[in-house]
Amino acid sequence: MRKTPILLVFAGLALAGCMQTDGQRALAGAAGGAIIADATDNNALTGAALGALAGTYCDDAGVCQRSY
Repeated sequence: MRKTPILLVFAGLALAGCMQTDGQRALAGAAGGAIIADATDNNALTGAALGALAGTYCDDAGVCQRSY
């Protein structure tokens, strides 16, 4: 079983937790996902897509909620 997509999702969530809007979280997640995918010799576009999805929906899932 390949664990790379799971790692990309978690990396996107970690980066996206610092942002305030869904758009900002999506951009941070996409950047993180693409960088990690490229570093692990995977498809950067797929990594960016997974990271963007994770960043967009992390606050809806309760993973990266703001504390203020």
